[in-house]
Amino acid sequence: MKNIVKVLPPAVLAAAALASCGEKVQPRPNVVFILADDLGYGDIGCLGQQKIPTPNIDRLASEGKLFTQHYAGSSVSAPSRSCIVTGQHTGHTPIRGNKEYPVEGQHPIPGGIYNIFRLFKDCGYSTGVFGKWGLGAPGTEGAPENQGVDEFYGYNCQRLAHNYYPYHLWHNADKVVLEANRDHQEGAYAPYLIHSMALDFIRENREKPFFLWYTTTIPHAELRLPEEEISRFAGRAELEKEKSYKGCDDGPDYKQGGYGSQERTHAAFAAMVSLLDRQVGEIWSVLDSLGIADNTVIVFSSDNGPHIEGGADPYFFDSNGPYRGLKRDLYEGGIRVPLIVRWPGKVEAGTTSEHISAFWDFLPTMADILGVEVPAGAAVDGISYLPELTGEGIQQEHDYLYWEFHEAGGRQAIRQGDWKAVRYNLDRKDPMQLYNLAEDPGEEHDLAAENPDLTEHFDSLMRVSRTDSDLFNFDYRVEIH
Repeated sequence: MKNIVKVLPPAVLAAAALASCGEKVQPRPNVVFILADDLGYGDIGCLGQQKIPTPNIDRLASEGKLFTQHYAGSSVSAPSRSCIVTGQHTGHTPIRGNKEYPVEGQHPIPGGIYNIFRLFKDCGYSTGVFGKWGLGAPGTEGAPENQGVDEFYGYNCQRLAHNYYPYHLWHNADKVVLEANRDHQEGAYAPYLIHSMALDFIRENREKPFFLWYTTTIPHAELRLPEEEISRFAGRAELEKEKSYKGCDDGPDYKQGGYGSQERTHAAFAAMVSLLDRQVGEIWSVLDSLGIADNTVIVFSSDNGPHIEGGADPYFFDSNGPYRGLKRDLYEGGIRVPLIVRWPGKVEAGTTSEHISAFWDFLPTMADILGVEVPAGAAVDGISYLPELTGEGIQQEHDYLYWEFHEAGGRQAIRQGDWKAVRYNLDRKDPMQLYNLAEDPGEEHDLAAENPDLTEHFDSLMRVSRTDSDLFNFDYRVEIH
């Protein structure tokens, strides 16, 4: 049976939302969701990073709540973002992999699907996305302006977002040519431009509620940034054993997705994480200067685990912390990510939570904050973690979390309680792996052979946890091993 995405008429969805919108929280809080790109669980100080200072992100944690068992929607960009936007996991969300669209962009998310932007707009919010999109090529139904986004500035295409001195960016549906980057010039650093526009969006909407999705491309490869940023870290003792990377500095892939060269990859990566941290601080500072910081929910996370592309060295930085795997893995290191939420007066400062949650929980959590009933037709998989945030009410728990990945032969994973089932190479029908995360968080000891009943149980869950999709489907049947 093919996957049928449930799309309700916008007017019906809006009426359902407005019926109860805003009754729960007065005044309605602004929401700023900062989503880093390929930042590992261990890349920030409050989760163990020793080589790169992240004082602003750490301060967020000290003034908010740090979730230590939070999961990305997927282990690559587009499907992970689709989970945030739709509130559905990768067995249901329409975008389940990085699928290129002709010329520029990725395959579009359906035009009328209920999403996080429509949730906020139905409650009178201004919506902005600044950074990387990846959910629909320019001019398609999945483009930001067709998904309920009032203002978008940045990269539509995640492939072109590999490059930090691009030939162009997008402002809504308009292509913005960056003359300073023509040919081999590198005069306009995209993260600076995007950040400036995001701060302007905050200032322009300070008198009304807004939702800002700050989808920065940092610290994804390539490892390129202005010399004054790198020079702050060059030669530091903690960044010894410097490495170089020979990348794409000319030819057809130059600024078209190929990663540029970098002579000091350790210093460059540290500088990128530091720049991300500084920009987090600047967002916070602007909110504070406008007098709206205390009525703003700030959320910080990363779209997946750390990458090893473009000269990145996650093992040197211990970017995945105590966990096995990197980007594209469904082991913990590929999908377990930081989640920090600051909301003064609602979230107790300096607290930590072991509540098991995932990206698809963000939409129902925001609906809960706004007092909105998510329309039944939205078919959301997420569970609100508002009770865990505030300590008020009873927190519902997931029965289990499910992921699927459509590269490298096909991969699936389920977490249920302390148990984690992982299946790689579905095309080869490789055997299922089974781990007890409470006893073995690094997933070093496969217990599948000792637990055949559990293996069969997880096999059954994997079969029923997904709907077929014309675009993202496993065209083979797995067997119990």
